[in-house]
Amino acid sequence: MLRTLKPWLLLLLAGLLLPGCVRPLPPPPDGLVPGPLARRIMGERSAAVMVAARASIQEWADQRFSKHGGDEDVDGGSAVPITPDGYFLTADHVLARVNGERNAFVLYGLGGRLVTARARVVWRSNAADLALLHVPLATPRFYQWTPPGRRLPEGTWVVHAGIATGRESPPGKLSTALAPERRWTGSRRFKIDIQLKPGDSGGAVVDAHGLLVGINSAVEFLVPMDTAFFVDSEGCRPNVRQLESLIRSDRLRKNRAESGVE
Repeated sequence: MLRTLKPWLLLLLAGLLLPGCVRPLPPPPDGLVPGPLARRIMGERSAAVMVAARASIQEWADQRFSKHGGDEDVDGGSAVPITPDGYFLTADHVLARVNGERNAFVLYGLGGRLVTARARVVWRSNAADLALLHVPLATPRFYQWTPPGRRLPEGTWVVHAGIATGRESPPGKLSTALAPERRWTGSRRFKIDIQLKPGDSGGAVVDAHGLLVGINSAVEFLVPMDTAFFVDSEGCRPNVRQLESLIRSDRLRKNRAESGVE
């Protein structure tokens, strides 16, 4: 004797058979290799971070950082302009020595001149190895993010824009996929098959369209028998919507402080 299926089970089975309920395959990686367009965008947005025990580094920068005019004990890395009003991302470990005696400075190309400004640390995450800085400079050339709702598959072509090797490094690919960003998605680490060097930390990972994928963080090596072999490099992508909300809140606090409103 056959038993009658419950109505809710019939609806469930019917739903599984509907074409709209079939999960689509992930999109293939973008086959476009970063070329002159991406390189030009990277060059126009090149920036750096320097940590030094001084109140200003502009005079030193004007001297092209000669040993005669500068500190011997400085730290540095790359930076990424992400707004037109002075907000930059970098790797948190680049700022490891920022304290009451050592300041962070951003260096940015503006109007054919390298301008510098002392940076205010807005937000830091040791776990994500990300830091958000603000400087009182106009930054008309800044990066746009790849759309948060777009999946970036493994194999997508990218290039990196760190100050050490960004001008000469060949393109590479994402070694891990980045799923579409959701509301509560946290910062996400990813890997690329591009070898980085000291100074590249905090630099931009850019797709073939010149859009920002994430921030350079670290390099992984395999060391069997005391011989190091490059494996891959690591970056991190913040939740873009959460980052933009953080920037809006900081702008509001800054504007209130400048106007004397508590």
